[in-house]
Amino acid sequence: MPLTDLTLAQCLALRPDLDEPADLDAFWERTLREARDAGGASGFTPVETGLTEVTTHDVTVPGFAGEPVRGWLHLPARTSGPLGCVVEFLGYGRGRGLPHEQVLWANAGYAHLVMDTRGQGWSTAGGDTPDTAALNGTVPGFLTRGVESPHDHYYRRVFTDAVRFVEAARAHPAVDPGKVVVTGVSQGGGIALAVAGLLPGLAGVMPDVPFLCDIRRGATIAARPPYTEVAEYLRLHRDRTEAVFTTLSYVDAALLAARATAPSLFSIAMMDDVCPPSTSFAAYHRYGGPKDLRVYEFNGHEGGGGHHRRVQLTWVRELFSAPRPEAAPTARSALHDAPALHDAPLA
Repeated sequence: MPLTDLTLAQCLALRPDLDEPADLDAFWERTLREARDAGGASGFTPVETGLTEVTTHDVTVPGFAGEPVRGWLHLPARTSGPLGCVVEFLGYGRGRGLPHEQVLWANAGYAHLVMDTRGQGWSTAGGDTPDTAALNGTVPGFLTRGVESPHDHYYRRVFTDAVRFVEAARAHPAVDPGKVVVTGVSQGGGIALAVAGLLPGLAGVMPDVPFLCDIRRGATIAARPPYTEVAEYLRLHRDRTEAVFTTLSYVDAALLAARATAPSLFSIAMMDDVCPPSTSFAAYHRYGGPKDLRVYEFNGHEGGGGHHRRVQLTWVRELFSAPRPEAAPTARSALHDAPALHDAPLA
C-alpha cells in the first residue's frame, strides 16, 4: 500500500492552523452541565459470560440529555481494592458487542469500561443504544447527522455520553478515580481525545489512528469513508460549505485535544487512507499534555494492532505504578522501537 498523504518528515513538521469557534469552551460547558443536570443513576448488573477470570456487568449510564447509554464493565476476578481503569470508546460502526468479547484489560488486572456508541452497531459488533434524534437529509453515516447546527450534531451527543461514562467509572467503588485512562481506535481515538480535552484529571489518554481530527482536511483528502461523507454531502449542498465546517469545528478532536493535560500515547499509521496521517498528526501536535507517539510506517488503518496493544500494556502499567515525569515528547518508529526520529523535541 503506497503513501496516500504527506511523508513522515512532513507530518512531523506539520503545524496546521485550524479554525476554532470563539465560543467552543462555553458551548461544551453548557452541554455537559445540561447533561449532568438531567440526572439519573448509573446501573451495573452482573451477567454470566462463562469466563472464570473476569466478571462482567451490564452497564447503563445517563448520557446526553440523561438518555440511557449501554456498556460493559469487566473486572478481574478475585481482585479487591480500587483498580486502575481503562475506559474504551469504539470504532466507527461498532457497538459494544457480546459481553465476553473484549476482556484484554481486565485480564491485565484493570477495570475495563466499554461504551456502546449510540446509533451504531452495524459492522463488526452489535449495539444496544439508539440515537434518539430525528434528523433528515444526511449522508448515510454520522458525520453529516445534524450538521446544520452544532447543537444538533451527532458527535455532540456522543462526546457527552463519553464524558458521562468516565464520570461513572470514577464513581464506581471498584475504580480508583485517580487512575482512569481513556482509549479507542479510529472513531474511539477521536472520542478519547475529545474527552481528554473536556474532562480534567485523567491519568492518561491512548488514541490510536484517531478519527475526527482536522475534519476539513480529512474531508478533502481521504480516499475512503467516513470523511468522504462530508464531501458527498457538499457535492449536493454546494452553498453550505462554510456552515458545515463551522458545525464540525465544534466536534473536531484536534481542537479539543489542545485543552488536554493528561499524559498521552498516540499511534499513527503512515499508509492510512481512512484517517490520513496528517489529520492524526494535527491532533498530536496540538495536544496540550505530555505526549508520546508510535508511528507504524507500513500500515494502513489497522495501525499497530496487537503489537501496539503490547506497547499500551507496558505504558499503562508504568503509568499506574509510578508518577510519569513530564519530559519532552518524542516520536519513535514502531518498526524498531527506535529512539526519537528527530533530535529536536516535537512541540
